[in-house]
Amino acid sequence: MKMGEIRSLSADERLAKVKELKESLFNLRFQHGTGQLENTRKLVETKHDIARLKTVIREFELNKTDKE
Repeated sequence: MKMGEIRSLSADERLAKVKELKESLFNLRFQHGTGQLENTRKLVETKHDIARLKTVIREFELNKTDKE
């Protein structure tokens, strides 16, 4: 997921996406632990996507408080 795509989402969509990715990360970790995960790169990509989303969420929070 690219930063432009993330910034185009609404605040609620971003929060929903974070929740969805956290659930996905849980499942990926479970698969990795049981030896069923073939592409371990998915773990890293999912973590990075969560971090990107949280970064944009925080940017919007800071910009909102600066304007007040």
